[in-house]
Amino acid sequence: MNNILHIDASGRGKPSVSRQLSHEIVQKISNDESRVTYRDVSQGLSFVDEQMIGAYYTQKADRSEAQNESIALSDAIVEELKAADTVVIGMPIYNFSMPAGFKTWSDLAARVGETFNYTENGPKGLLDGKKAYVAVASGGTQVGSEIDFLTPWLRHFLGFIGITNVEIVQAEAINRDGDKAVDEARASIASIQA
Repeated sequence: MNNILHIDASGRGKPSVSRQLSHEIVQKISNDESRVTYRDVSQGLSFVDEQMIGAYYTQKADRSEAQNESIALSDAIVEELKAADTVVIGMPIYNFSMPAGFKTWSDLAARVGETFNYTENGPKGLLDGKKAYVAVASGGTQVGSEIDFLTPWLRHFLGFIGITNVEIVQAEAINRDGDKAVDEARASIASIQA
């Protein structure tokens, strides 16, 4: 069975290009035996706070009920990542970077002892062996340019938690190139070897 974690971050609904493309990637790589877990982070998630941090650094058996409740969402996000063989992310570029909801998701996903560990050689991701596809849509930012702060950050973050096999599918500068940019992204999706 291929377990796919599908995450969307765009604040737009059906007109969202990143949502459309991420859905098309899921369709391309899934089959009748695939299990898809969907998480939409566009409406915001709980920010990491002092109680959560305290819970993270308390042994599971010693956590209070309030601590367990405070990290329940983070625990769910971590379990979704651990269970996934493939992660598909639909990501617009907002102001040269990511939507706030996805940044919050990343803060909840990066958990010492769960998705990464500290070692004598620095941090080591624990989620290796997974593949990630990221459908990036931008109005004017060219992916890979000096003003694209999203895709380098995404590659670094995913690598930090152990996901180093990352494929970016981009529909960039849609405000300039319109349908041509989306068609090029769809051609990239069509070439994915499922």
